[in-house]
Amino acid sequence: MREISYRVALREAIAEEMERDDRVMIMGEEVGRYQGAYKVTEGLFDRFGERRVVDTPIAENGFAGIGVGAAMVGLRPIVEFMTWNFSAVAFDQILSNAAKVRQMSGGQFSCPIVFRGPNGSARQVGSQHSQSMDIFYAHVPGLKVLAPAFPRDAKGLLKAAIRDDNPICFLESETLYNLKGEVPDPSEGDLLVDIGKARVVREGADVTIVAWSRISVVAMQAAALLEKEGISAEVVDLRSLRPLDHETVLASVAKTHRAVVAHEGWPYGGVGAEVVDRIQRHAFDELDAPVLRVSGADVPMPYNAKLEQWCLPQPETIAAACKKVLYVD
Repeated sequence: MREISYRVALREAIAEEMERDDRVMIMGEEVGRYQGAYKVTEGLFDRFGERRVVDTPIAENGFAGIGVGAAMVGLRPIVEFMTWNFSAVAFDQILSNAAKVRQMSGGQFSCPIVFRGPNGSARQVGSQHSQSMDIFYAHVPGLKVLAPAFPRDAKGLLKAAIRDDNPICFLESETLYNLKGEVPDPSEGDLLVDIGKARVVREGADVTIVAWSRISVVAMQAAALLEKEGISAEVVDLRSLRPLDHETVLASVAKTHRAVVAHEGWPYGGVGAEVVDRIQRHAFDELDAPVLRVSGADVPMPYNAKLEQWCLPQPETIAAACKKVLYVD
């Protein structure tokens, strides 16, 4: 076991899978000679060459479509978006082709492709580059959507995603790339994390906080604040948004009898609303208070640093919601 960053964990996952299976390749803007916009792909171009680490033009619709076609004829492409905000340009390729080709071909074709890159807010990158795109893709049948928060899960889930025969949207966070955590050394064996399985990242007894991606880290900070006031919060990191492991969430709620769902995206609709619905449908009799949500503000993201932070869930706002469901002033 060693401590490495989220960025390095992703890089290891890609490199190990490219070494294991020569059908795996990666394409995207600046992934090769420039070593990656966020240095996730650093060193891969020199190691695997230009046929498997492919620099593309600024044309997301084009290279996403090439990736879909390559997956249909036997390769296992990884398509990197410099940000998931730019995937809007390629939305039709993901929605209409990748997600539907197996059904529309009667099973003659599959589409084993991973679309990956940073999702959600960064730091003062403006409203067009700060959107949480998870709900757009989690809404689509035929796609799997993953959003890990911690380095170990990032590596294990990305390796599992590359081996999966379905199209997968892998949502990272620019603000997590430097986050460090314990990850097994490759010599300890193949690290794979089950797709569709949430993880309790902090045990607690009084209230359940459900989160994913960057907000799982914020939820851990909120739990630490609550602990100082004698409140024991359990944190459930979803990791996978589609398929969604509501069984782990319901088991936690059955223990704590209160729940707060925290996420970065806008409050109208969204994955958070789906989680709340499942809790209140399947665990209504276990609840001692209504389920509350803490989300991003229902506005385009401001550029101003203070306003930007005001729009995002903070440890203090998540802690306040937990105290509200506990009826603590």
